[in-house]
Amino acid sequence: MTTDNQSLSESSTTSGYQPDFLGTETVTVPSDPRLTVLDYTHFSIHQDTERRMPAITAVNIDGATLVTDIERGNNWRLDPRLPAEHQAGEELYARNDIDRGHVVRRRDPVWGERQVATQANADTFHYTVCAPQAGYFNQSKELWLGLEDHVLEHAATFDQRLSVFTGCVFTAEDPSYRGFLVPRQFFKIAAWNRGGELAASAYVLDQGEGLDMILRRGLRPGQEAGEDGPGPFKTFQIPVADVAALTGLPVDQLAAADVLAATLAQRPAFPDVRRRWIELSGPQDLILG
Repeated sequence: MTTDNQSLSESSTTSGYQPDFLGTETVTVPSDPRLTVLDYTHFSIHQDTERRMPAITAVNIDGATLVTDIERGNNWRLDPRLPAEHQAGEELYARNDIDRGHVVRRRDPVWGERQVATQANADTFHYTVCAPQAGYFNQSKELWLGLEDHVLEHAATFDQRLSVFTGCVFTAEDPSYRGFLVPRQFFKIAAWNRGGELAASAYVLDQGEGLDMILRRGLRPGQEAGEDGPGPFKTFQIPVADVAALTGLPVDQLAAADVLAATLAQRPAFPDVRRRWIELSGPQDLILG
């Protein structure tokens, strides 16, 4: 068994997340020594073995060399480098309305030479790369999945590269299901090169009441939101520093590069920091500097 932030390499060709990828200052993963690191092709997972899900993931995205015609596949499997009891496998996802939600978006690491891109695609189908998400779809979830696209388009003015950090927000109040605590929220931090300097932006996805209803009342996908159906996913742009408050992870380096800082400086200070969060209904609501 490997612990204490020790990297587990699956093969000699597995590179994992590269901290010097953006061409700015070296951008380290805001991790914790108790997490177990698994390196894959173009990304790394920092697994919380007690919660059996990724506390934070880190992926390098080269928008200029993305390979878009590789078959998606659906071959979900446990990672043999980690004991099965430290992963959330099919026992969590079978015969219910809980999706295997990619924490590293499937297409993000799929770039470069075709053989490498094909391996990256396959690597994203390890159970260590996913977390449970309510199995219904709406605009807010679509926005969450596409945030990297919007930030990448903005970053293309300077350099078509991103490093993205995504993970679960674990709390003791998360609902219990089949022996797992299911996170209600996920965070994402996108980092890019802005004229030679590091820039960053953070987001939260809230599964809201819909997750609780699906877990406790057995609602099916497709029911209307409201009193008798799942509530909407909600997506927020938040100060990068708030990720530390939510997760305990050390995000100081990325917080210092937060493009939202100038906007927040012009707003009044609120006792409830979450009033600083900006709910997103579409890409037009993003503040990217």
